[in-house]
Amino acid sequence: MATDTLKSTTGAGGASGGLRRLLLDNGALTALIVLVVAMSALSGDFLTTDNLLNVGVQAAVTAILAFGVTFVIVSAGIDLSVGSVAALSATVLAWSATTAGVPVFLAVLLAIATGIVCGLVNGILISYGKLPPFIATLAMLSVARGLSLVISEGSPIAFPGSVSHLGDTLGGWLPVPVLVMIVMGLIAAFVLGRTYIGRSMYAIGGNEEAARLSGLRVKKQKLAIYAFSGVFAAVAGVVLAARLSSAQPQAADGYELDAIAAVVIGGASLAGGTGKASGTLIGALILAVLRNGLNLLNVSAFWQQVVIGVVIALAVLFDTLRRKAGATPVAGASPGGKGKQAATYGLAAVVTVAIVGATSFLHNGSSATSSPKMGLSLSTLNNPFFVQIRAGAQAEAEKRGVDLTVTDAQNDASQQANQLQNFTSSGLGAIIVNPVDSDAASNSVKAADQAKIPVIAVDRGVNKASVDALVASDNVAGGELAAKTIADKLGGKGKIVILQGQAGTSAARERAQGFANGLKAFPGIRVVAQQPADFDRTKGLDVMSNLLQAHPDVQGVIAANDEMALGAIKALGSKAGKSVSVVGFDGTPDGLKAVGGGTLYASVAQQPSQLGKIAVDNALRALKGEKVEETVKVPVKVVTKENVAGFSG
Repeated sequence: MATDTLKSTTGAGGASGGLRRLLLDNGALTALIVLVVAMSALSGDFLTTDNLLNVGVQAAVTAILAFGVTFVIVSAGIDLSVGSVAALSATVLAWSATTAGVPVFLAVLLAIATGIVCGLVNGILISYGKLPPFIATLAMLSVARGLSLVISEGSPIAFPGSVSHLGDTLGGWLPVPVLVMIVMGLIAAFVLGRTYIGRSMYAIGGNEEAARLSGLRVKKQKLAIYAFSGVFAAVAGVVLAARLSSAQPQAADGYELDAIAAVVIGGASLAGGTGKASGTLIGALILAVLRNGLNLLNVSAFWQQVVIGVVIALAVLFDTLRRKAGATPVAGASPGGKGKQAATYGLAAVVTVAIVGATSFLHNGSSATSSPKMGLSLSTLNNPFFVQIRAGAQAEAEKRGVDLTVTDAQNDASQQANQLQNFTSSGLGAIIVNPVDSDAASNSVKAADQAKIPVIAVDRGVNKASVDALVASDNVAGGELAAKTIADKLGGKGKIVILQGQAGTSAARERAQGFANGLKAFPGIRVVAQQPADFDRTKGLDVMSNLLQAHPDVQGVIAANDEMALGAIKALGSKAGKSVSVVGFDGTPDGLKAVGGGTLYASVAQQPSQLGKIAVDNALRALKGEKVEETVKVPVKVVTKENVAGFSG
């Protein structure tokens, strides 16, 4: 009996000891558990089946990319090209299946082959060209992104319907992206743990020279390693495009950094030799849980970036401390080592909870409030125009007693899809969306419609999905006004350049159409160049500086927004407002100031704060079941030096 009691005690101790060792040896798993508990305590909307599946969907693309990057990092390499390769592979699939008329099955194979080719090129440059992995993959990042833009001509390409089902659910509850993530994770785990190439990765990462001396064909193995990374990037690109129902040439921009962060958070070392697929999955889930939870807590979009950066740094710091403390217990290990480990993870848990808990003080409303709740997803808050939309919306929401959550998609259609899914799963009363891309927002808007949540589009429309109302300026009419203004200024003849907006947005397309329509009436006006500058002032400066080298005698500039116009003015220097006339679009404070100063000839002024105000008003009316107009047009006006003083905006 004594023996039985001893066995029972030992068994119980062994079970608890095993759990303790599991948590101590897996810092990322501990951090994930702490985050889930903290988010559940802070938000009642977090720990629901729908939201947890939502987190899985949002982690899928990052996780699939990160599985491929794990192979590279384990072998002491780096791959910065995976985001661009994902976009290129998706673009190849969409273009070949639609424009080229290739059968969908072959188009999918072409997309995978694209990823393999990109990976092999990386491997050849690194193994045989002796380029550092950082430089080789940085070059591929640029090449793949450029090819994606060339093939798509800068515009999204609709995805074949059969492939778009990858963004659907199985049985009405299991998201296909989650299933694909699991399958790719199992493949990665099998390759790393059960194959010759997997063992080679660890050997190369541990000591490349020793691996070579032991007879391992390092150069050929590296070709295979980077090819694997390319395959996983291609699959991630297809899954991402399926979610958005279109291949976006700018998709997955910056995702390579998330993928690397997920691998490192998951316990891999950038020095090589360590890492596993399960750790990478946990790292991707940590990033997804953070973003999802911070959205639900209504944390400022700017503070979200700060919190995520701090948590990533903490995860790596504590993993480093764990390694120094010797996390894996061995026979005869001193209890002090385990004490240090426990202290390390106790501190990690306390700091993580403190950081996440502090965010609850940053959100604008209480979950217990009876006020109507709305979400506003803006394409970017790195542009004064959209900042003014937010200001108008927030002012109206405060006036009407509305609890408004504002998110910043950072011009990333996938990130905006995640934010809209978070709004839907948290049961907001209404959603206002300013789409990054009019096509890519369709699936998320459809999901909100199915959940009976009213959706108001602001400034840009949503294609292939119905919204309760569109609040926008007439971009086509505004474009025509801009064309007429520059033509009148130049007396009906002269050379001009056009700075286009961000490809894929309805605003860019409609304004470009308006420019073209307006210039038809002035055959003496010659457009010598049209280049995109993505609605960005810095890009406007760079693009205009380049165009002046080829066209120094240009007499006029039309820019699709004031930010690009201000960049062009900077490039023109003393010519601006004298020998070269510049017309912008939006009527932002900086733009109007330049009009008053004479460097910007005119701006086709919208009223962005009014767009935000009217959007909230319509969302509240739709929430109450009142009838709203399908399209609400806010008028535009040409503002010049003569009337700028009287323009209120």
